[in-house]
Amino acid sequence: MQYRKFGKLDWKVSALGFGAMRLPTLGADQSKIDEPEAIKMIRYAADNGVNYIDSAYLYHMGQSEIVVGKALKDGYRQKMKVVTKLPVNFMEKPDDIDKILNEQLKKLDIDKIDFYLLHGLNKVGWGKVKDWNVIKWAEKQMAQGKIGRLGFSFHDTFDFFKEIVDGYDNWVLAQIQYNYMDEHEQAGRKGVEYAASKGLALVIMEPLRGGKLSKDPMPAPVANVLKETKHQMPAVEWAFDWLWNQPEISVTISGMSTMDQVKENVAIASRFKGPGTLKADDLAVVKKVKAAFKSLSPISCTQCRYCQPCPNNVNIPQVFQIYNDAVMYDDTMHGKFIYNSAFGIAQDQRSDKCVECNECLEKCPQKIDIPSWLKKAHEALYSATPIGPPGPPPKKEE
Repeated sequence: MQYRKFGKLDWKVSALGFGAMRLPTLGADQSKIDEPEAIKMIRYAADNGVNYIDSAYLYHMGQSEIVVGKALKDGYRQKMKVVTKLPVNFMEKPDDIDKILNEQLKKLDIDKIDFYLLHGLNKVGWGKVKDWNVIKWAEKQMAQGKIGRLGFSFHDTFDFFKEIVDGYDNWVLAQIQYNYMDEHEQAGRKGVEYAASKGLALVIMEPLRGGKLSKDPMPAPVANVLKETKHQMPAVEWAFDWLWNQPEISVTISGMSTMDQVKENVAIASRFKGPGTLKADDLAVVKKVKAAFKSLSPISCTQCRYCQPCPNNVNIPQVFQIYNDAVMYDDTMHGKFIYNSAFGIAQDQRSDKCVECNECLEKCPQKIDIPSWLKKAHEALYSATPIGPPGPPPKKEE
């Protein structure tokens, strides 16, 4: 197993981290984890050098932390640093913070959480952190020994990422969505460089974009690129190696659902030799793969945003990105989730608000028939049943 520097800490982290968001389940109900199999998977990873496991209060409808706690019995707690998260975005009042932390410690059945993250920070969540004095509260928990170090996970723009990094001097890690397709999305490469310059460990989530970068078979244009490469590797290995080739990256979290995935990812992490392993020809392959994926996008939107602001508040670039991603990765279900949920586009910015005033047609340098594509995107993505945030797990009856 390859081990890497973890920010300012005098500790080395395994290149591969175990993400406990996609554990194996008994059927489609995400709250019903296949505990024996999940425990075997976590312990296999630990036995083969993985020393970082990431969970959260909301994962698997509140059941993930329980299974992680069980997996850490029998001496495995000493092998892995434990990470979980406070769901600030979905909390209604600050009075719940202590209750949630104590519940998490009980579920994990440990005395101390090594790394405690403020979950999925964006503008709303960061506002709560400041209004509720969450950082001061966390420092108190660290002083009492319930929390080891504080970090945050993030979904927003680079400018906002920079504001959060600068908003507290003692962050230890930043967890961001980052992969070769999202190189310039959200915090992006600029965020990686900025956080590293401040001494933060960079923890990567969605390295495979929810499995879309490791599909078998891959879409034909992507498969053709990979088939013609001099250095033959499976698609999943290209995705991981692209990340590990960057010296700023500390650990890449993979949400593994089967033992085969665990074994494959552990083997890939063990083969990689460290930053600089990929040469110019290899990096050119990744660029070609990225271009092949992009060629599958039906709308030639470049995200220049010349069409903004729309007089009816339609977020045209975001609608087009959601639709393009759904088609490009053949994942309409995820596109519908982003389009209809609190995690994605605001309801008053969706494409059904278009009144075909055609003002955008005059502004678009790509000459896209924007009103027609907005209508098509809405027809493909809209769900009459709103999809809300997961919220906290249901309370058990006393």
